[in-house]
Amino acid sequence: MDIRDFAFDLPRELIAQEPAVEREAARLLQLRREDGSMTHQRVSDLPTLLRSGDLIVVNKTRVFPARLLGHRVPTGGGVECLLIARLDPVESEAAPEERWEALMHPGQKLKPGAAVTFPGRVPLLAEVIERRFFGRRVIRLWTGNGSPVRDAIDAIGHVPLPPYIRRDDRFSDRERYQTVFAEARGSVAAPTAGLHFTPGLVDALRARGVTTTSITLHIGYGTFQPVRVRRIEEHRLEPERFEIEDAAARAINDALSDRRRVIAVGTTTTRTLEAVGRAHDGSIAAGAGSTDLFIYPGFRFRVIRGLITNFHLPQSSLLMLVAAFAGTDCVLAAYREAVAARYRFYSYGDAMLIV
Repeated sequence: MDIRDFAFDLPRELIAQEPAVEREAARLLQLRREDGSMTHQRVSDLPTLLRSGDLIVVNKTRVFPARLLGHRVPTGGGVECLLIARLDPVESEAAPEERWEALMHPGQKLKPGAAVTFPGRVPLLAEVIERRFFGRRVIRLWTGNGSPVRDAIDAIGHVPLPPYIRRDDRFSDRERYQTVFAEARGSVAAPTAGLHFTPGLVDALRARGVTTTSITLHIGYGTFQPVRVRRIEEHRLEPERFEIEDAAARAINDALSDRRRVIAVGTTTTRTLEAVGRAHDGSIAAGAGSTDLFIYPGFRFRVIRGLITNFHLPQSSLLMLVAAFAGTDCVLAAYREAVAARYRFYSYGDAMLIV
């Protein structure tokens, strides 16, 4: 399958730079898989669009301020660092030193042994330990006074807004680029479909008979890494950590047993459920692990029967997942309709409901 099959034209001005004023005020394009029909709605209409008995599954990961700005020692040259994955045991939350894989710029100047400081009330110090591909480095982080590295990151780090948002992050992004379900710290990007939900919307869904449960997938670079191959079957995703608690596994398995619809909120939720379902003959087992499941057309879905998702980048693995669920032609037709109707695209943009 050729990557060019997943291209579409998008005017630059439709890439959302700001979130909707109210989360559930975002527009919602409803797409029916059976016939490709579409209707234009609002996220606030979800209670009328779903059925009593449907189960919504959300990702409760929490974004941390993974973008660090500093300078080289002793030259003072600027350095930008995006923390991708912690390489130490994550249980040591109060550690005064941590090892991370990171994307660093300017990569060509940051060789092993290079020293960097990230200024703040408690300065964060870094040493490049290992040079990897595509601008990646393994770095050692520590604080000048022995306090936890995690606290320093939270104090001086910036919200890692995607590069297509062409503005600096603001303090308000710390709340707005976070879902109302966020609990488990560990993601470098938000599960953006969940950004549209509010406690009031969840209450309205519950009144309709639609229940909600949550799982965790910590979003790393693997979710948004570019597809660099012509034939998409050759693409590989990087593993990302997930956890499904007992209560969530029971709720999902009960819905599957009762033939009620499981509606995934976001591609990250979808990949987690389908990876676990694939490993357990269509059922969900509680536990923690990691997944590198890459879903593209031809994939057999075992768990979800509905998907709420934002609009994704051309030729991205996220778009390929959506195309696998609803059909490539059907999805690209919906994208053309969204462009014609001036929907807002990507992380802070509008959403689709596919059933």
